[in-house]
Amino acid sequence: MAVLKDVKRLVVKVGTSTLTYETGKMNIRRVAKLSSVLSDLANSGIEVTLVTSGAIGVGVGKLGLCARPTDTQGRQAAATVGQCELMFMYDKFFGEHGQTIGQLLITKGDVDDPVRCKNLTNTFEKLFEYGAIPIVNENDSVAVDEIVYGDNDTLSAIVARLIKADALIILTDADGLYDADPSVDENARLIPVVDVIDDELLKVAGGSGSNRGTGGMVTKLHAAQIATKAGVDTIVMNGETPQDIYKVLEGRQVGTFFKSRR
Repeated sequence: MAVLKDVKRLVVKVGTSTLTYETGKMNIRRVAKLSSVLSDLANSGIEVTLVTSGAIGVGVGKLGLCARPTDTQGRQAAATVGQCELMFMYDKFFGEHGQTIGQLLITKGDVDDPVRCKNLTNTFEKLFEYGAIPIVNENDSVAVDEIVYGDNDTLSAIVARLIKADALIILTDADGLYDADPSVDENARLIPVVDVIDDELLKVAGGSGSNRGTGGMVTKLHAAQIATKAGVDTIVMNGETPQDIYKVLEGRQVGTFFKSRR
């Protein structure tokens, strides 16, 4: 994993289950720590992009709803409220460390269309030139199946490929990929390094995510497939302690490391 010591451009993805409590309210302490770590990395010269989930989940908490809406209109409405809260918190915490952030809300069409994709890439490059930290989310407020990726694990891999990142770190509520479900198998072991993502590995991932998010480990493996194929080393690790990102960038073993095809 020592290759990660040379990272100059990094994408970090954080999921809803990492950002919020079971109540749907923001985990302020964790958001503060994550913002601090990413600000420090930016100070060191690394170009950082944060791909964040949580708009719908935070919106549900902000609106006082008892559960995540099941209808499209309800999810869209919750996303508009939650996105405001998310960016308010990020602006506050990154600002405390002297960092400027920029928001990008992306749909699948923005990447698939050559002209819009070029404009998007140019925006990223200009934000890096200005020293700002791009914060990316899927545009849930206009979400329909035809124009969205559906989960931000995939989106983070697409962004990493788009901006030619050196590494992608996916923060989740699991320690990484296990060879069995650790919630039911006490002998399940963490897989430290993955050279090839095949069908057998995807079967091991199985299952869905938490009731606050949309993904599970299988979506993280699909994201790792996209990223590693594009030459982006990928780490899936627990986001409970954002400071562990330092360990990863020092080449230490944390989570599951997916080797890129360079």
